[in-house]
This record gives sequence, structure tokens and C-alpha cells, in this order.
Amino acid sequence: MKRRRKMVVGFVVGVVLVAVIILAVTRQKDIVIENVSKLTVTSSAFADGGMIPEEYSGNGKDISPELQLSRLDKAAVSLAVIMDDIDHPLVGVYNHWLIWNLPATENIPAEIPDGEQVAQLNNAVQGIGYGRHRYRGPKPPFGSHRYKYHVFVLDKKLDLPASAKKKDLLAAMEGHMLQYGYLVGEYAAK
Repeated sequence: MKRRRKMVVGFVVGVVLVAVIILAVTRQKDIVIENVSKLTVTSSAFADGGMIPEEYSGNGKDISPELQLSRLDKAAVSLAVIMDDIDHPLVGVYNHWLIWNLPATENIPAEIPDGEQVAQLNNAVQGIGYGRHRYRGPKPPFGSHRYKYHVFVLDKKLDLPASAKKKDLLAAMEGHMLQYGYLVGEYAAK
């Protein structure tokens, strides 16, 4: 009986170790962009490193915040935004929202509507993240998480279908980034 129990415990420990190794290997990493001009990203909704108000969360209105860009490159043709939870306990970085082909302007408006294409924003395209074709605000199951709003200034509009995911968007932007910046906010579980 004791031998059988030891075998079961050994098996369970082995399964847990394999699961931990798989999670460690497959954890998503934060976006790192080098050799691109810096873009300053701010918001009237919250300060960099500050708390994200509830109305921009899954516990509130679940609306996107306004983002302001400083010193936008004159050669800018379009913008793209990726919003990630960078403190997800299981996967590391978890994508919440992606939108591209936004007009090249210093103000990305709040409350971008749901849908594959956003007519009010020159048919900007929203892809597949946690928020499928829409902004999906912070809503951690427990604790406090940081959320990173990445903004990319591009030298062209992207030819990507609305079925594109984060990895597809990052690949399509390769070699077309003029500027890059981000804003980080924090949100705690309710």
C-alpha cells in the first residue's frame, strides 16, 4: 500500500513539474521594440504608472481610453495599438485589444466602437484578442495587474484581415515602424 501511494505521489509531482516547465517555456513575453524613434503616449484618463479608472475596465463601461501622442512623425501614414495585461499569472502577457490603420493623428479618441472595421476612424480594423474585434478592458480575477497600451506609428496602412491576431500584426508592422511608445496603467480586481 505504501509503495502504491509513493508511486501516485511521484506521478502527481512529475505531472506538476511538467506543467510548470510547459508554462515557463510558453509564457508570452512583453513587446520589445528597438531602433525606432520614441513616441510619448499619454492619456487624460490616467497617468503613466497610475490607476486605470473603473469606467475603462471590464467592471465598468469597458470603453477604450483616449490616447494622446506627442511629436508625431510627419511621414506617419497610420497608427496601430496593442493593449496587453503584462502581469497575467499563467501566460505572462495576455492580449486584450488590437487595432490598426487608425488615422495618423495626435489624438486616438476614447470609446472606440466594437466591430471588425470602425467607419468613424477611416475603417480602422480591430483584430482578434481577448476582446474579439473590440476593446476589452482590465478585469483581473484577483490582485492588481498592469496594462500596457503600445502605440506604433507606421509608414503605411496594413493589409491585414480582421481575423489577424497579435503575432500577425507584429509581423506585418516589421520594417514599417517610424515611432513606438507606450503607456502603462494599473487595475486591481474588484
